[in-house]
Amino acid sequence: MTYDVAVVGAGAMGSAAARALAAAGREVVVLEQYTLGHDRGGSHGATRLFRPSADDVEVARLTEQARPLWEELESDSGEKLLEVTGGIDHGMSAASVAAFRSLHAATGSVLSAEEAAERWPGFRFESEVLYQPRSGRLYADRAVHALQEVAGRLGVEFRVQSPVRALRVHDGLVEVDVPGGAVRAAQVVVTAGPWAPKLLGGLVTLPPFRVTQEQPRFFAPVSDELEWPSFVHWGPDSYGLFEPGSGVKVGLHSSGPVVDPDTRDFTPEPERDADLLRYVEEWYPGLDTGRTTAISCLYDTTPSNNFVIDRAGPITVAAGFCGQGFKFVPLVGAFVRDLVLGTASVPARFSLAGHAG
Repeated sequence: MTYDVAVVGAGAMGSAAARALAAAGREVVVLEQYTLGHDRGGSHGATRLFRPSADDVEVARLTEQARPLWEELESDSGEKLLEVTGGIDHGMSAASVAAFRSLHAATGSVLSAEEAAERWPGFRFESEVLYQPRSGRLYADRAVHALQEVAGRLGVEFRVQSPVRALRVHDGLVEVDVPGGAVRAAQVVVTAGPWAPKLLGGLVTLPPFRVTQEQPRFFAPVSDELEWPSFVHWGPDSYGLFEPGSGVKVGLHSSGPVVDPDTRDFTPEPERDADLLRYVEEWYPGLDTGRTTAISCLYDTTPSNNFVIDRAGPITVAAGFCGQGFKFVPLVGAFVRDLVLGTASVPARFSLAGHAG
């Protein structure tokens, strides 16, 4: 059988692309090397931050462009996926604070360190704090399941335990080499995260990817009375949010050891883990570092920290989401759909040519 589109990778981005393409009338198969909802990539886990960029106009605009698409997915799936909790940024430069005042004048506010500490005593602040009331948390595992459920209703076929060993362009089709024989498709979408460079070598010229095993932790609050907005700290580049039932997740952004995604061991690297514990002790008096659980995920990051979303012939790739891409999931699905259909382009910062420059 020949499909209109074969999607490689059934994480959040692949599932979103499959749903969008099926809704556009395309016959789609998704090939996943593990099982649906596995924990070996970057899509697993219960929650992610949803926050417009504090000082990047285009990223802030794209985040707000994604918001109604999340609401649409909630309507289609019957699941609550985006919960508004408010969000804060602190430790920013004066220039970034000024950019925030201009960009978010209608929706955000700037608090002094003293005002912020009074409102959120679980934190320690040393500088002005930027507050965005419409930020919040996304329910990640729930969102991936919702995308797959809706895609399935639209006719998408999901094949698990189907690792892709090679791609070949032949006689106007792409042959996808999987156990049991090749799958043929008019076009292929590669949403394989850290595995994308291995799969696309010789076919698509990607920027160099840095693949790291990140190791945030959950911490128990010292009091149930404390309020925890989603947060980003620009001093040490870190992030966190409250996850119901688990505690407050805190991570040092893009700080983990470089790994091979096929051989990672999920074990925290001791020195980096100790850095995180010291950081939490210094900045979060409302968290108990004696009651904590280590977790693990993968980042795939380009030198510019921009994503890769582009098409080269019959192959479209979406990768390099470096721990910051989840808030854009349904928007990335729409970008991929439009690239496959040839109806639109994506922002230049995500193009292959933009990375080459």
